Amino acid sequence: MDQSVLDRLDTFIRKKGLRRTPQRDAIVRTAFASDEHFTSEELFDRSRKANAGVSRATVYRTISLLVEAGLLHEIDLGGDLKTYDPNFVEKPSHNHLVCIDCGKVLEFADSHLEVLNDCLTRRMGFRPVRQSIKIEACCEQLRKKGVCPNLITARVSGKRLPKRKRQGS
Repeated sequence: MDQSVLDRLDTFIRKKGLRRTPQRDAIVRTAFASDEHFTSEELFDRSRKANAGVSRATVYRTISLLVEAGLLHEIDLGGDLKTYDPNFVEKPSHNHLVCIDCGKVLEFADSHLEVLNDCLTRRMGFRPVRQSIKIEACCEQLRKKGVCPNLITARVSGKRLPKRKRQGS
């Protein structure tokens, strides 16, 4: 985890008159331990392993603080759950490819998209601030081989899977 995240959060919570707690620190360390996206429930489960005293309410409040501080970004990866991305501090403009079969999420950046974004927004009288594109796609491994290791891993670990939309809906 990058120390600058902790420093920015520390400054932010002091301005709000709050203080650092072992529970909040455990949640923040867990949220930024990897680049993996998570729901509040997934973060709660992971944080409880790091600190058994972490409550669900503290997780929700900490997520709100992180979003308000600009350290965490809420993204729409489909489904009814809010998903959070810890990578927007380092990469404010990035995109997501979401497999609608297994739920795997890949991040990608492309300079061509950034140029296109810049040209389109300026032509329409705007100034680009950030971009985020979500592409939903079907897993090639599942289509070609009939088996997807990501789908098997997701099911075994109890990870939520995307709801597939029916063709023609």
